[in-house]
Amino acid sequence: MFDSIRNHKKYLMGFLMILIIPAFVLFGVEGYSRFNEGGEPVATVDGKEINKLEWDRAHQTESQRLREAMPSLDARMLDSEEARYATLERLVRQRVLATAAQKLNLYTSDRRLAQDLQANETIASLRRPDGTLDVDAYRVLLGRQGLTPEMYEARVRADLSQRQVAQAIQGTSFATEALANVSLNAFFERREIRVAQFLSTDFAASVKPTEAEIEAFYSSNAALFQAPEQADIEYLVLDAAALEKSVVLAEADVRAYYEQNAARLSGSEERRASHILLTVPQGASDADKAAVRERAAALLAQVKGAPQTFAEVAKSQSQDPGSAPNGGDLDFFARGSMVKPFEDAVYAMQKGDISDLVETEFGFHIIQLTDIKAPPLKSFEDMRAEIEKDLKRQQAQRLFADSAEAFSNLVYEQPDSLRPAAERFKLNIQEAKGLTRQPQQDAGVLANPALLEAIFSPESIERKRNTEAVETGSGQLTSARVVQHSPARTLPLADVRESVRQRLVAQRSAELAREEGEKKLAAWKAGGDTTGLAAAVTVSRDNPQGVLPQVLTAALSADPKALPAWVGVSLGEQGHAVVRVDKVLPREPGDAQRLAQEVQQYTQWWSAAEGVAYYDMLKERFKVRILVPEPAAAAAAPR
Repeated sequence: MFDSIRNHKKYLMGFLMILIIPAFVLFGVEGYSRFNEGGEPVATVDGKEINKLEWDRAHQTESQRLREAMPSLDARMLDSEEARYATLERLVRQRVLATAAQKLNLYTSDRRLAQDLQANETIASLRRPDGTLDVDAYRVLLGRQGLTPEMYEARVRADLSQRQVAQAIQGTSFATEALANVSLNAFFERREIRVAQFLSTDFAASVKPTEAEIEAFYSSNAALFQAPEQADIEYLVLDAAALEKSVVLAEADVRAYYEQNAARLSGSEERRASHILLTVPQGASDADKAAVRERAAALLAQVKGAPQTFAEVAKSQSQDPGSAPNGGDLDFFARGSMVKPFEDAVYAMQKGDISDLVETEFGFHIIQLTDIKAPPLKSFEDMRAEIEKDLKRQQAQRLFADSAEAFSNLVYEQPDSLRPAAERFKLNIQEAKGLTRQPQQDAGVLANPALLEAIFSPESIERKRNTEAVETGSGQLTSARVVQHSPARTLPLADVRESVRQRLVAQRSAELAREEGEKKLAAWKAGGDTTGLAAAVTVSRDNPQGVLPQVLTAALSADPKALPAWVGVSLGEQGHAVVRVDKVLPREPGDAQRLAQEVQQYTQWWSAAEGVAYYDMLKERFKVRILVPEPAAAAAAPR
């Protein structure tokens, strides 16, 4: 199919233009885009659809964010059906909360948005030494996520509005100590138990399978003894790191960069200031605010007339409890440490200056700049290595942006070899042998599920064509080519006989352990000798005493009405266990601090439960429907 497209590309383009141009005439460009966008609906909220394209984009963004935050994260987790369904659920939740925020007229002001953006550590790291935002770096940062600043700020504003919906319930939730203790007493209830374990390993010696039994087990479980499908491949990786090796810097460019950025590269300037603060209570009337301003203006005139009294005035008049005892001293601080109006005023002053009144969300400030600490300027030679590293990285990123499309086209248009692309972009062709469809941890780009899917596609396996250029990371493209392919096959019995025997022995041993456990349980219930039970131990959820989780769950779930209570517990391949519950004991007493922490924790649980209930109510109100089936593993997972 792809050969036909390549060979008749001009005719195909002409045919597509015949189809597309009338559509533009009838509907316009925008109408045509709407006609094709989105794909099939995957969910509806308040009668409005969420389509598959939105879902795919949301999952791609979420996966990229997680990969950047946790580079060692197993890629299989991000591309599983369960992970994709979880993204859809989050997308639905966002839509539900956004709808609720709109219907409840909840809005985020420009001031609240600015506060949130100023508190963002990632954005703060992009500030220059003079405190201004590096707008180009800001755009690049957001561009990696496919966003413009306007799109990002709209998203943050929407997120803040949506938080108000949940906060309206969770922020007002509370639980009394009496109510909390009713639940906590039951949750931390203790039980005195005796346990007998019947381990599979204790029965293994008595299991001696015959050759016929081994052959029968092998025949009925052939899937357990397969050599997986494998491929030997060649591959190319195009990213900024690979292109950085080809970057050659001009001496003049390195020196020019130093001269323009020496102060910034040498470190951040710090300033020391003292202030007098008169606070304005939240919700104060205009008259009250004017009165505070008038008092502040009087103090300003006083300290400007006698600057040497600034510390004494601050001690007696400032309403900042942290700095007033120290004469208003705030010690040294760098850009990004103070609220913007305060910081802007400080960095516009000369040493010894006293500012005019500065208004912030806290009230009115009078500021005195007491010292400036600028780091020593580093020499060009001291900074050369760091500058060259920065410049090479920047040029490599630009090279990647310029080269990505050409790389994708070249591996597609010359599909029989990776060598033309390797020579064009000065890349090394790498090799991997024994690659399987299942991503392997620590396999780098070869752990990427999308790349593996392309490698094991019929086109790659049957025709040995280059794969398309697959995005295997942020700013990274990979293309691969299958050199040798080995399909999955059942290994001969002669090669796996010992493995077959071990599996059969393990299965039979577990069956014998279960049979012995059930036999003993029946005998003990009937009043038989309980010599095989271990010594009594008191267990609880917060102190399991080393008891296996499934045994602990069975012990705490046993009916306490008639003691002793007997329970049989399957341990899977490990064997079987029998539990006798002798006593039900109250929650262990604790000190006041621990009990208070537990009540606080319970309040948080209660708040979360009310939040879930409120969200479920909103889903019902807005008639939420998820139109794709939930994966079995996700459906079985605890919520």
